[in-house]
Amino acid sequence: MRVIGICRFSYPGHGGFRRMHDTLEDREAYLYDDARLELRFRHFEALTLPSISAQTNPDFTFLIVTGERMPKKWMDRLRDITALVPQAKIVTSPPLKHRLAMQLAIQNELDDSEESSLQFRLDDDDAVGVDFVAQSLFALRRTGRFRRESPRMVFEFNSGYSVALSGQGMLVRAEKTGFLSCGLAVLFPPGDGKTIMNFGHHKLHHSMPAIIQPKVPMYLRSKHGDNDSGKKFEPTGLVEMTDAQRALFIERFNVDETRVKSIFNAPLAPLGTA
Repeated sequence: MRVIGICRFSYPGHGGFRRMHDTLEDREAYLYDDARLELRFRHFEALTLPSISAQTNPDFTFLIVTGERMPKKWMDRLRDITALVPQAKIVTSPPLKHRLAMQLAIQNELDDSEESSLQFRLDDDDAVGVDFVAQSLFALRRTGRFRRESPRMVFEFNSGYSVALSGQGMLVRAEKTGFLSCGLAVLFPPGDGKTIMNFGHHKLHHSMPAIIQPKVPMYLRSKHGDNDSGKKFEPTGLVEMTDAQRALFIERFNVDETRVKSIFNAPLAPLGTA
């Protein structure tokens, strides 16, 4: 069984963003704006990487797909912060259609493997529970008979938190949602020509069976000025963390509010408008 996660990190492909740009150069100018990248890196370092590096089952690959022309200082930073995460693998891609680039990255990693694969996707400013890989594999093993007739299957953890990060700490809101890109994994049989990126995450359950686990908090979804999710996904009611939540975030996600304050303490320049 191969377990493969994929994360788009400021990849200048065609499509994949709600924000539209007239040319590839315009898109790269927007994505590689210094203030924007600083914001993305801070979230990546505070949320995504800690949750990935602390997985209780370390037997997986985490693909980080970015563009070939990311400025050197930022590419060097990306290599530096992922160097101590053995599962992380940086993949550079030319500017293809967004979904095609992600599909090819997964297929190239599988390399005609005759094993089944469990695939997940994660934005560069979100996090998953430290037992996400382990719990997904546990659920998979419990569905052996069912999978004889349904070789593709979704394993969905629909409990988590929306979070906002700053130098003052974290604001949070507990939530239950359906089929976000974070907090779910998809099983594919050996030799399957499809990947998780061939399906809209919010419609996966329209084309394959789904096992839903609502009890365990399994994702953190960040909210900030560079979100691309659209206003209808913006939560209200984020509040300061309780001491119990601070302890929970360390235990469940390897995310420490003290470290968040340290990372975000330096002021951010205004986001560019390119």
